[in-house]
Amino acid sequence: MAPTVAVILVAAGSGARLGRSVPKAFVELAGSPILARAVDGALSAAEPAQVIVVAPAELMDEARSVAVRAAGPSATGYLTLVAGGATRQASVAAGLTALAPEIETVLVHDAARCLAPPELFDRVAARVQSSGRAVIPALPVTDTVKRVQDDVVLETVDRSELRQVQTPQGFPRAALVDAYARADREYTDDAAVVAAAGVAVLVVDGSDRAFKITTPWDLQRAERLLEEPAGALEGLRTGIGVDVHGYDTAVPLWLGGVHWPDEPGLAGHSDGDAVAHAICDALLSAAGLGDIGGRFGTAEDRFKDARGDVFLIETLALVTHAGYRVGNVAVQLIANAPRFAPRRAEIERHLSELLGGPVSVSATTTDGLGFAGRGEGVTAIATALLLPAR
Repeated sequence: MAPTVAVILVAAGSGARLGRSVPKAFVELAGSPILARAVDGALSAAEPAQVIVVAPAELMDEARSVAVRAAGPSATGYLTLVAGGATRQASVAAGLTALAPEIETVLVHDAARCLAPPELFDRVAARVQSSGRAVIPALPVTDTVKRVQDDVVLETVDRSELRQVQTPQGFPRAALVDAYARADREYTDDAAVVAAAGVAVLVVDGSDRAFKITTPWDLQRAERLLEEPAGALEGLRTGIGVDVHGYDTAVPLWLGGVHWPDEPGLAGHSDGDAVAHAICDALLSAAGLGDIGGRFGTAEDRFKDARGDVFLIETLALVTHAGYRVGNVAVQLIANAPRFAPRRAEIERHLSELLGGPVSVSATTTDGLGFAGRGEGVTAIATALLLPAR
């Protein structure tokens, strides 16, 4: 069957800031042109896609040669090449004219983000297809952000509302084509084009590897990342943590770092946040730093009634000092209450921002069996992956 997804790879820029004699897409990255790596990433997604390479008009033959080699004989039929325009927006517009009739979902991707993992393409496309809206990948802003005028700080901006936007950005075909037909000025990205046309834009988790190669430093960073697979397992550490707390109706419920109004709380020296405590144990275990009881014992008054966030921040500091960073954390909550699903995304976002790495949380019951099944309390089981600090 013909693909219903297309990826427009924008590769027509000059890349002047990279300081090379050839356009950025043709600069070698660890033995292969940036364009080749971008094509490979797009074609490695789980869902087949028409890949439209938008290249400089004067380098179409070279672009075709690079793209065909990257695709290989079995995938060459998915490739389309078109000449780009004077601006990025003009290049995307040129790519839209080459869409096959069957295409329903369009992803627009900067070839300079050539290390974007295939699962990022899949994540964006799936959300477009399920929601019928525009979708962009983004990362939380971790640095403090100031609003400045004439070198004077005016205010501190709430970074919890900010995101660093990446590509691929995904759109229903009709919405993107219509928005481009209406565009009367240059926008900074494709999401801005469709937003100006009144299309709602959703956000999904981005990827640390989907950064844009713009400067020589970015190129060096990409080269270092490509060197990692040979020793990818070297220095990885895993840990597991388990925490159990009984219900206590006399205290408020804090779970996963958030407050749950009108729910029975959890008994404990601190706030009884079993999810946060299990994560701490998993991180400490992975780093070889003991456990939460040994590090933050009940004898310390400063931790009495402390929120789970306090323990997570303290634990992260210990892990960082030991030379590690968070790869990812997964938590399984076993409980009859609270009903977890409606707040799952909120909790995952909160914990991920707090730890600087992806955290996934799921919940289940035991069908009436055992401590949790009888409604006496909750159990949380966490696993953590730590990577060597860069």
